[in-house]
This record gives sequence, C-alpha cells and structure tokens, in this order.
Amino acid sequence: MTIARRLLITLALASSAVLAGCVGNTSAPALYDLGPLKAQATQNANLPAISVADVVAPSWLDTPMMFYRLNYANGQQPRPYAGSQWAMPPAELLEQRLKTRLSQAGGIVVPADNGAANLPILRIELDDFSQSFDSAQHSTISIAMRASLFDGRNLRAQKMFSRQLPTASADAQGGAAALAAASDDIINEIAAWLSTVATKK
Repeated sequence: MTIARRLLITLALASSAVLAGCVGNTSAPALYDLGPLKAQATQNANLPAISVADVVAPSWLDTPMMFYRLNYANGQQPRPYAGSQWAMPPAELLEQRLKTRLSQAGGIVVPADNGAANLPILRIELDDFSQSFDSAQHSTISIAMRASLFDGRNLRAQKMFSRQLPTASADAQGGAAALAAASDDIINEIAAWLSTVATKK
C-alpha cells in the first residue's frame, strides 16, 4: 500500500470519527407536559354527561414546539425554543387535561366521534399558548381559548377564557411551569362554567 493511499484512508477514518462524535453529542430536546393533575377534594354533581370535541388551534400552535416572543425586540414574531418542546401539541395536552379534570370532577366525558347525538358538545378553540419577554430577565405566559357548548348545531353558550402569569424564571422551564398552572386554572373555570350552562335548555 502506497503512502498516499494510507494517508487517504487515515483522513477518511478521522473524518468518520469526527462526524460520529458530532452525532453522538447532539442532545435530545427537553420535553415538557402539564405535569400530574392534583386531586380534587370534592366532585361537582351538576356536571352532566358531555361530548368533548378535539381542541383546535391555529397552525402555528399545532406543533410540539414551545413558542416565546421578545416584546422588547419584535413582539409580532413567535420564536421556538431550540432545546425544549412540548411532549405533544398544546391543543392535545389541553384536551387530555380537560377530559381528565371533568371526569375527576364527577362528569361523564364521551369523545365527540362516538356518535352521542343526544349529548351537548363542548368545542374549544385555542388562540394563544405562549411566553413573552418584556426584557431578557422577565417573562409572562399567556393563554387564551374560546369554549362553545352546542346542542347539535345550535349554540347554547360561549365564553372566552384567558390567563396571564409571570414566570418564576425567564426560560423554557419557567414558561412551561406557568403555562401548566394557568391551564389548570382555566380548566377549573371551564368545569365551573359547564356546571351552570350544560343543564340549561
């Protein structure tokens, strides 16, 4: 084997080792969800059986990416965190949480695609689920959603729910914790709202 060929083989092996090292050092993103649901002390006897449709969200939120805004730079631009993301899209996290909370509160929850035509249908539209920075050291989270209760195609009631909270830390972890707390607050409000409107005709 010539010296030139040996040199080429050595360079190729070295390049492969470098590429393998780069791939091996690529860390997986940190995953977040809404955390464990706290037990409720009492059930709500006024919650009827209800059909829950899929929570819908605008296309920019229909992804596991965690978004934030730099209000001090360009608040119109949602930016994704590079090393952190949700375990599933926020709409799916909220839908799962809502169904669990309503069941925990004493309600009977049926998926909308099960054909339960005699049950009122709850539809949720998620408008915002993000973190905003007023400065590099301070951020708040914002959630906004619209709940609509239908009898078939007839709208029985509708209400907007929103929440803004400061984060304990100006990073993805702080944003995820605040969004989880605000989500639970809103879901509890939705449960209370349903107990007053779902039984009315």
